[in-house]
Amino acid sequence: MPTPPLQRSIRSFVLRAGRMGSGQARALAELGPRFLLPYQGTPLDLDSVFSREAPKIVEIGFGMGHATAVIADAHRETDYLGIEVHEPGVGALLKRIEELGLNNLRIVQHDAVEVFEYMIAEASLDGIQIFFPDPWHKKRHHKRRLIQSSFVTLLARKLKPGGYLHLATDWKDYAQQMLKVLSNERQLANTADTYAPRPDYRPLTKFEQRGLRLGHGVWDMVFCHH
Repeated sequence: MPTPPLQRSIRSFVLRAGRMGSGQARALAELGPRFLLPYQGTPLDLDSVFSREAPKIVEIGFGMGHATAVIADAHRETDYLGIEVHEPGVGALLKRIEELGLNNLRIVQHDAVEVFEYMIAEASLDGIQIFFPDPWHKKRHHKRRLIQSSFVTLLARKLKPGGYLHLATDWKDYAQQMLKVLSNERQLANTADTYAPRPDYRPLTKFEQRGLRLGHGVWDMVFCHH
């Protein structure tokens, strides 16, 4: 039987007004046709998208794309698919793709829940990365947080055996919730006792560096598919 779609109460974003710079708008117009994948209701053949067989990693909610570009630039042997709904961030990452000459990065500008439900094939990914998702810090908004058990179960289904799910947050109560949700997912096993050391491939953001200087914590979690 097909798996019923997730409740639409989970959304990976809330659209916020964001001003497009002229460079971002140009990048969208000129580079979008090559690097933006339109949303579709059937699974992508990622090897065909990238014209090669290579490890495939998806990043959810890449913001302005700084970390995404750094990682893709440093690991050109791996293919990356970034998911982001905010157009200024998409335009900014397209600019970085052009500046760095990245052929191993593509973007889907759509809700991540629907992308994973319909566009990502089962057991097709080597990794999933979600760095600093919206913490929805007010208690009454916690239900809007992306990391909930139904979504984590969906993500786990898309990982190959041995594939990883890497989350990072600088909100302690969200880190505690994430760790609990991930630990309860039977398809996944923690690679650490609790929180993991930051893997070398995840670059420190300027925001994170400032927070660490002020004594703020950052929590990474890396779980692997059985």
